[in-house]
Amino acid sequence: MLYTSLGHTGMSVSRLCLGCMSYGASAWRPWVLDEDDARPFFRRAIEAGINFFDTANMYSLGVSEEVTGRALREYGRLDELVIATKVYFPVSDGPNSQGLSRKHIVQACEASLRRLGVETIDLYQIHRFDPTVPIEETLAALDHLVHSGKVRYIGASSGYAWQFAQALSASERHGWARFVSMQNHYNLLYREEEREMIPLCTQERIGCLPWSPLARGLLAGSRSGVNDRSASTRAATDSYGHTLYDDQVNWDVVHAVRDIAAQRGVPMAQIALAWLLSKPAVAAPIVGATKLAQLEEALGAVELVLTHDEVSRLEGPYRVQPVRGI
Repeated sequence: MLYTSLGHTGMSVSRLCLGCMSYGASAWRPWVLDEDDARPFFRRAIEAGINFFDTANMYSLGVSEEVTGRALREYGRLDELVIATKVYFPVSDGPNSQGLSRKHIVQACEASLRRLGVETIDLYQIHRFDPTVPIEETLAALDHLVHSGKVRYIGASSGYAWQFAQALSASERHGWARFVSMQNHYNLLYREEEREMIPLCTQERIGCLPWSPLARGLLAGSRSGVNDRSASTRAATDSYGHTLYDDQVNWDVVHAVRDIAAQRGVPMAQIALAWLLSKPAVAAPIVGATKLAQLEEALGAVELVLTHDEVSRLEGPYRVQPVRGI
């Protein structure tokens, strides 16, 4: 495993982050693995050197955090692991159980700490920006959590570059804790982030943590088309994923990934992940796995270096896409 600093911090993270949305309670989503089936993924990830794990309070309505916390305490050394979670989406029907108000952020953080079974969250992220709450209220609450020792670093996930720039500016003006990471929708099929968000992150030394790095399996070759729901239970039931990739998917990009993978003799997923890992702004793609073979394929991408010609072939067919995932 290779490691890098997360943005401008001194905290070292593995070049792959294990996304834990897939682990929790199958009653929440049919493709989610229950705890007994999830545990081997944490064990294998730690054996392979992954030290970075990302979950959220809304995944399985808190059960993902519980499963993640128990597995990491059993298989890993917490002082060497980087545990990330997120706040924003509803976790119950109550009006104060969602959003980025000071009340919800502080209460949600305390609940996440209990579920994870840790004293401090390494990276606490806003899952989306909240247009109903002044950004100053959100940032002041996050700064409070940092100075109270409940959170080490703060990050954001998805949004417009102007929103992220506004937040960074407000933190600087007030001397508050500053976002160190951006978890954004970024892969070979969706590169709109290269227009504004990624240049901003590069300039401000923000670490990018792309979600959906394999475009819901399209870049792994597991689906014959966007309407192919037979590849997995998730492909059949992931209604949100269906909004991300529709009939505007550029299959020339997928074919380029397939061709280069065949020439290299490696799985398509490794090519798509290696492309992301070649980007200076990217610290660690967030990989999800419900089969151990998927995790093994992802691990093989870490030391795979693409040639300039291969990168050109992968990027050449790209077409402008509508904004998605914000």
